[in-house]
Amino acid sequence: MSNAESTAVQSTSLWAAKPWWCQPWTIVLTGFLVPVASWLLLHRVWVTAPVVGAVLLWWWLFLVIAPAAYHQALVDAQSTDQATAP
Repeated sequence: MSNAESTAVQSTSLWAAKPWWCQPWTIVLTGFLVPVASWLLLHRVWVTAPVVGAVLLWWWLFLVIAPAAYHQALVDAQSTDQATAP
């Protein structure tokens, strides 16, 4: 398999292109730990609640929207490649 083919195979997954610290498991783990740390350190609902909201927004962006957009871009690129192929 050539380097170009290897890159094409790996690029089918958004997570294959990301480093270890930007994988779904690290996003979820950090998303759990940050509100827990906020609560354990401060014991303030008015601080922890916005932290939880920010984490949920962060999860939505990086675990739902980004992979869907990446997949759609791949589908669009493949359909463009097929349309321009002789």
